[in-house]
Amino acid sequence: MKVIGHIISAFVLLARIGVGIAFAVLIATVLVQVVGRLVGSGPVWTEELTRYALLYLVAFGAGLAFRTGDLVNVDVICESLPGKVPWILRLVAAISTAGLALYLLAGAWRFTSIGKMQTSPALGIHMHYVHFTVWLMLALLALFAVLRIIGMLAGTEDGAPRNSPEDLS
Repeated sequence: MKVIGHIISAFVLLARIGVGIAFAVLIATVLVQVVGRLVGSGPVWTEELTRYALLYLVAFGAGLAFRTGDLVNVDVICESLPGKVPWILRLVAAISTAGLALYLLAGAWRFTSIGKMQTSPALGIHMHYVHFTVWLMLALLALFAVLRIIGMLAGTEDGAPRNSPEDLS
């Protein structure tokens, strides 16, 4: 049981690092853009890099948002039901989320591969690095949903959203 908890913690840490790096790139790029505009003209590439950093921020953050319950969640009725019904509904929701995300991965990979033939106008990078964010978001969402399922079935968690700092590790 502790092994599952350590695996979940490792993936949470990696996703948090990804969010942190994307957010740092976003902050630095916007700072360059603002300073550039103050001195006369901002670099053209900052607009593009800001968009790409936002995409990576969402890609890394979607799984974390699923874990903490920050995604759209209608639990007013579900959590007021008696007995194990809320637990079963949370398990069904996690299975549905994992299934949908896994189903969409193949299409997202095809979308990513289209970017090999395209380059971004300002930065000149291949767009498959940008399109990869769609696949990454779905993969991390599926991963965190599967980890929730495993945790629920192993008894290490109840599937309820984790909102306090102690619960997020």
